[in-house]
Amino acid sequence: MPSPTREESKGETGQAQDGATDCDDGERGTGGRLVRALEMEMTNRSLHGDSKVNCVNCDGLVNRNGGDSAEVSVPLSLPGKRTAHMEGDELHRLRDRKFLLEDRKRLCALSLGTALLGILLMIIHSEICLYVYKPGSNIALFINCSISLSTGCLLILIILFHHKDIRLFVIDHKQVDWRIAMSSHRVLVITLELLVCVIHPVGTYWEVGLHANSSSSAPLCISNHHGEALMDIELLLSVLMFLRLYLVHRTILLHSKVLLSASYRSIGSLNNINFTFRFVLKILMNKYPARTLLVFILFFWLTASWMLTLCERQTQTTTGHMDTAMWLIAITFLTVGYGDVAPNTSCGKAVCLFTGVMGVACTAMLVAVVTKMLALNKGEKHVHLFMLDIQISKRIRHAAANVLRECWLLHRTHLTKGNRGEHRRHQRCLLEAIRVFRHLRLKQKKLRDYVSEMVDLPKMQMIMCDLSANWNNSYRELEQRILSMEQKLDELSRCFQQTTELLSQFLRHRNPEIR
Repeated sequence: MPSPTREESKGETGQAQDGATDCDDGERGTGGRLVRALEMEMTNRSLHGDSKVNCVNCDGLVNRNGGDSAEVSVPLSLPGKRTAHMEGDELHRLRDRKFLLEDRKRLCALSLGTALLGILLMIIHSEICLYVYKPGSNIALFINCSISLSTGCLLILIILFHHKDIRLFVIDHKQVDWRIAMSSHRVLVITLELLVCVIHPVGTYWEVGLHANSSSSAPLCISNHHGEALMDIELLLSVLMFLRLYLVHRTILLHSKVLLSASYRSIGSLNNINFTFRFVLKILMNKYPARTLLVFILFFWLTASWMLTLCERQTQTTTGHMDTAMWLIAITFLTVGYGDVAPNTSCGKAVCLFTGVMGVACTAMLVAVVTKMLALNKGEKHVHLFMLDIQISKRIRHAAANVLRECWLLHRTHLTKGNRGEHRRHQRCLLEAIRVFRHLRLKQKKLRDYVSEMVDLPKMQMIMCDLSANWNNSYRELEQRILSMEQKLDELSRCFQQTTELLSQFLRHRNPEIR
């Protein structure tokens, strides 16, 4: 039996060898990890060497000592997972962009609704003041407070909308600093929007502060207690509230199917098309021209009529009534101007002047729309011109037959030697038939020239593509034939060379003296 001492020594030797092996493996693994960490750090430095921004590496290579790069940490992920992490960042960026677009569209709709609510409250305030407000009543103060509240909400919505727009700019430009998005143009636009949206009538507050115990009614109502300056300012602020309608074009743009369709955006980006309100308006005018113009004209007619009523109300004239104002706006819009009614105030004259300018523009668009609706399309034009060509061809054949008939009748009259009157009559008929024949030939030529000018560009493009394809095929066939001829010429040259060698050998064999 082996002694226990030898077994213990063998066991200790094996444990020592195993420990040494584990130490070697541990040192080897630690060295490998350090080498991989150094390689990853060198790769990171080579990729970000031009950048002066100390950023955190997503694979675990971070600066642990607050900017000191002496300590190297072991990467927490394998190098193969970097691409997957970048793809995940792109997906998160696209998801955030989608949410921002939806939030921006929702904020724009809420802003337009709030602006329309403020305008509606202003109209109610100015319309019912003559009938509802009584001395000491707080209804005017309540309505003006509601208008101010809606104005505050509108300002908050406008600021939130531009905040979403700036965040969208940051995402589209790969997480740049938000201060880069605040260009001078953007700051100017935001400032103008806030100034336009903050305008609302505040005369009731002045009245409450100045005449707490007064028995006067609200501003914009006819009263001898109001100052002229206060009424003018209240009138101006009420009219300028309609500037909030600029939000309509933004809402139409953000809610249009053109901007929401991915195919539209893809094809537009390939063709360098900017999706602005002008592009959307052109599409609406092409798809629904009559409907778009009708809605705009009706809305403008009612709005301008009410603004004229508001301007002329303090003069106690007929133009201060809605029916007379609608009549004046209509005849001014149509550039008729009968002269039976005229504005009396500067505000009313400005409204009528603006109405005349818009009337000229809308009349031009209306003429273009009616012309487009009455014009024939391509199919109808082809059918109409084809039938005209057939009819003219028939008339040309009849005219040619008339020429031949009159020639024969003139010849027969000449042979029979009839009276002079019949001879002159047949000559006159022959000349008339020749004139009609020439006129019809000229008309047919003009018609065919016009038809040739109406050749469809897609059809011409298809014909040119077919011709180009045929020329390319012919060119390839010609190249192949040239190559085959070159090969045959090479074969002929080799055959001639072989024939020459055979002849020389034969002659040498027959006459050895030739050597």
